[in-house]
Amino acid sequence: MSASPDSGPSLPPQTTRALLAELRGPTVVPRPLDARALAALAANPGCRRRALLDGAGVDKSALAAKLGSPAPFGQSQFAIVRGNSFEAKVKADGGRELLRLVGSDEPDEVSVPDLAAAGPEGRTARTALALREATESGGWTLLDHPLLALEVAGSPVYLEPDAVVVRPDGGWTVVEIKSFPMIDGSADAAKVGAAARQAAVYVLALERVAARTEGARVAHSVVLVCPKDFSNVPTASVVDVRKQRSVTRRQLDRLTRIDEIAGALPEGVSFDVVERSPEELARSVECVPHQYAPECLAACELAFHCRSRAREADAVETLGRSVRAELGGLTTIGAVLAAARGEEGDPRDPAVAALRRARALREEALGSAPARVTRETPACPC
Repeated sequence: MSASPDSGPSLPPQTTRALLAELRGPTVVPRPLDARALAALAANPGCRRRALLDGAGVDKSALAAKLGSPAPFGQSQFAIVRGNSFEAKVKADGGRELLRLVGSDEPDEVSVPDLAAAGPEGRTARTALALREATESGGWTLLDHPLLALEVAGSPVYLEPDAVVVRPDGGWTVVEIKSFPMIDGSADAAKVGAAARQAAVYVLALERVAARTEGARVAHSVVLVCPKDFSNVPTASVVDVRKQRSVTRRQLDRLTRIDEIAGALPEGVSFDVVERSPEELARSVECVPHQYAPECLAACELAFHCRSRAREADAVETLGRSVRAELGGLTTIGAVLAAARGEEGDPRDPAVAALRRARALREEALGSAPARVTRETPACPC
């Protein structure tokens, strides 16, 4: 991934990894990025805070809890067990049921290669080799939990889809297995949208391998497997992720390199949730610029902390991205109200003019309301 046009030379990978490990804490195990977190990161590419914390492998849940703003994220143990049980059912008998859902007429003739290897680099290389061999074989192949790599902001991210199916014609299809039900052929739109964004990240990573594999092509439609109605019987639906893929690719390209963000931090910044106090962590977090939006509440563990800081600053970001975009140079709610009252702001500014016009219309409507009610309401017969 290329750096921004005005950026200087990037740091060597070894230096960047050492710097990120120092920021995370020398004794803290890095938290790996998954496709869900990566999709959320791509949805807000302007937030350097999340990009740095995710790139460094910081546990944002633990960080938010120590800052006093815990986020109610995470699946219940029951949901995790149910999801694992359903996935095992779908992949039982060598994946014959899954291949049938994908469209194989002969699900008995399927190859399931062993993808075990040492470390993420080894598993990624083994997955790439299995994909090439499957494409050359000309048969049905099921890759169970392959490991793919995608470069994000100059750092590699390892992703693990539920499954990838290789067709006899060389087509590669991502399979997402979810435990939410598909009732009467349709599922909850919000959950399907989240699954599509997650699958789009897998498609992007898979395309990197396909570019080096002769005869391979990655399908831009993924297969979503869910329980049918209120049973545990699996059913499948094809979801087109071309739009999600394009948006995610564009947003990831906009991300500033991690080494640039880390290199701009002052000395002493650390996100070590084990050794640092809440006050030290709060100061370190504030050293990294963020870009809060109400949508962050559903996707980022630090959203409640960032929201409280945005409210303290009276920032217009708390009103949403669309409102922020319309207000131009007015960055605080106080400035917006002052501009609407005519106390501040250039009247030639379109945002200021629109605010004053809206206030005038509001006052006109409120001023005429009592007269209209009096005129239209009949006199009391008593």
